[in-house]
Amino acid sequence: MAPVPMPSINVGHIDDVQELRKTKPRTIPQRFVRDMTERPTLPTALSPPNTDMPVIDFSNLSKGNKEELLSELCNLATACEDWGFFQVINHDIDLNLLESIENMSREFFMLPLEEKQKYPMAPGTVQGYGQAFVFSEDQKLDWCNMFALGIEPHYVRNPNLWPKKPAGFSETVELYSREIRKLCQNLLEYIGLGLGLKGDVFEKMFGVAVQAIRMNYYPPCSRPDLVLGLSPHSDGSALTVLQQAKGSPVGLQILKGNKWVPVDPIPNALVINIGDTIEVLTNGKYRSVEHRAVAHQEKDRLSIVTFFAPSYEVELGPMPEFVDENNPCKYRRYNHGEYSKHYVTNKLQGKKTLDFAKIQVKNTN
Repeated sequence: MAPVPMPSINVGHIDDVQELRKTKPRTIPQRFVRDMTERPTLPTALSPPNTDMPVIDFSNLSKGNKEELLSELCNLATACEDWGFFQVINHDIDLNLLESIENMSREFFMLPLEEKQKYPMAPGTVQGYGQAFVFSEDQKLDWCNMFALGIEPHYVRNPNLWPKKPAGFSETVELYSREIRKLCQNLLEYIGLGLGLKGDVFEKMFGVAVQAIRMNYYPPCSRPDLVLGLSPHSDGSALTVLQQAKGSPVGLQILKGNKWVPVDPIPNALVINIGDTIEVLTNGKYRSVEHRAVAHQEKDRLSIVTFFAPSYEVELGPMPEFVDENNPCKYRRYNHGEYSKHYVTNKLQGKKTLDFAKIQVKNTN
């Protein structure tokens, strides 16, 4: 989003995974090889993706009769509480626009390296082209190229990082982001209603919400059992929206019941997950969920991810509706800008960044 670059960081040499794949298709540099405990167990033909992830029919929320609305609100509340992840169908976003953003993203990643490197991601920042969340020269790297942009409010944008190629890229990102923003605002209204709150509670609390987009490209990898496409983490946002490009292999995995569960997106659906912000506000009733991405031996994977979060100026903490004798306050109040800065200046490491907000329980023994 908009942290200040950290020039003192020495991140060492970072291989571009697309170039590696082109020039040394069988080579996995040591910085990408994970320790044994981190290596993924890859799905096989005998272990199909999990199909139990809740599916929310957005049309029941936006256009349904009272009965359909109440039923879908109940489904949404259950999805948030039990999974922290769900897929949204009938979301009212033009499918041609979804196709356009996929095509533009793919075209960008297929540009020559020297063209993409005109928009470098500086150490300690999360905008531009490269690898985010790298802070030392011995840190393990993800088998992924990223391109990220701050979208709203406008002051978070870095105009120098908006690419000139492919033609029409910026206009498509603008259109797409406007539609995704509306979806996030609506979903938060329904999540609020499902919690028994006023529908506009999050909109009023968040101020001018911060929004960013990140495109992730995972080239094929000759040894996907040794690498991770994206390290395990929860998101610092309120909501995250993931669109997986058509034809991509299953790559997203979520941690459920201490097992990594593969997620196969429904065609034309969007995958939504609860971020740390909602966990704090609901005092842990709705929890952000750890997730990661794995690579594939033969196929590349492309995803487009939007992060929607409160204004950096907002002070956050558990809402009084979720704190009582049986549910003591688990998180302190904090400034969201400070949390965002903390999040993007630490490597992805499960839910560790949320320790920033946790109230440490003193041992009385």
